[in-house]
Amino acid sequence: MQADAPRACRFGRRWYLNNESWHPSVPPFGEMKCILCWCVSGETHCQRQECPPSACTSPATRDNPCCAKCR
Repeated sequence: MQADAPRACRFGRRWYLNNESWHPSVPPFGEMKCILCWCVSGETHCQRQECPPSACTSPATRDNPCCAKCR
């Protein structure tokens, strides 16, 4: 017997609905703001935020903690 509704995903101790996205929490580091996960028909997919290469010698991460930008 096959379910008609899209399946949810389990990540850690939580369940996520189909097409729901979240930042994973990884003990002991906590929430990983630079990684985005999403649920697709019962399968969890995660991807690190892609950052453009920095063109300066001492980039800062003030505006976006995941990607460095020139001051």
